[in-house]
Amino acid sequence: VQLAESGGGLVQPGESLKLTCRLSGNTAMRYAIGWFRQAPGKERERVSVIRWNFGSTYYEDSVKGRFTISADNNQNEVYLQMNNLKLEDTAVYYCAAQRPFRPWPGAKDGNDYDWWGQGTQVTVSS
Repeated sequence: VQLAESGGGLVQPGESLKLTCRLSGNTAMRYAIGWFRQAPGKERERVSVIRWNFGSTYYEDSVKGRFTISADNNQNEVYLQMNNLKLEDTAVYYCAAQRPFRPWPGAKDGNDYDWWGQGTQVTVSS
């Protein structure tokens, strides 16, 4: 499974961005898709996860009510709509996929995710 993120950029606090994760290859293997982020000097952390065939979603407390994860099965894409962005949302955002039968929603640091994209930079600055 190959993953490619897009949609990052530079925005001001309170603005919105929509990230896209495009999947290719043997996409039948993917079970859950997660968005993670890593800020400079910090550990990688989970942001949100969606279970592909069931639509179940998970959000970290820090983004609940502001971020929305969704998937388009036909397009093999997963989205992360980010509203009311804050300075602390600044990070490189990665999407990752789990193979079937992994625990839900997986490790907070993503160590049990099997495939990763290259990341897209999100910078929130006034």
